[in-house]
Amino acid sequence: MSELHLPDADTVVKTAGTYGRDLLERVLSTFLQSFIGGIVVTQPLDGSMWYAAGAGGVGAVLALVKGLVARWRDVTNSASLARGV
Repeated sequence: MSELHLPDADTVVKTAGTYGRDLLERVLSTFLQSFIGGIVVTQPLDGSMWYAAGAGGVGAVLALVKGLVARWRDVTNSASLARGV
């Protein structure tokens, strides 16, 4: 019977930390980009700043879900759906 080779605890912690930083950066940048885009759209249309914040929040939640799906799909250090990233 073949042996089961598991990574040591340091590798697991580093992998989780790398993935967490990557996912956090993606979620925050998506929120800021969506929020700024929402402001650009709501100003000429006389919309509320809360609509822009809501658009940013929806974008950030979708980025979070995509990053979690990427992690579940393939165990990597990245929140990207692209292979080898």
